[in-house]
Amino acid sequence: MNYNTQLLATKPDCQALINIANSEKEGLAYRKTGLDRQRQNVTLTTAEIEAELASVTAELNALQAVYDSLPDGPTRQDTQIKFRKVEYKKFLLEQRKGNYGVLSVLEKEYDISCIEKDIVETDAFILAPLAQVFFRRKATCVY
Repeated sequence: MNYNTQLLATKPDCQALINIANSEKEGLAYRKTGLDRQRQNVTLTTAEIEAELASVTAELNALQAVYDSLPDGPTRQDTQIKFRKVEYKKFLLEQRKGNYGVLSVLEKEYDISCIEKDIVETDAFILAPLAQVFFRRKATCVY
């Protein structure tokens, strides 16, 4: 984007504008670092959840097969209790999957991409007063 830097008349004006933009850029870089770490954590957690979910599903299938083959009695009741506990564990994993799944990874990647574009635009904004100084009004704001 083209910025109208015609109103910048003094070196302090130029420096103040550059300082503000650099501060903003530092904040964006800090936020990007945090989002990168969140994305890494979400990616790892997603893989762990998927693996555990596959294991729990296999365990549920095995418990169901055992339960179906048992006659009525205490062993069948114990197996039913184990089945319900594993079923609840699967439910909890599916809930976590919603928070750490592919959608969460994509959301983090989108946020990171937006910040990267903001950083590029901030760099362009910083260059605007410098270009004004060095190419149009050489003597006004010399660094």
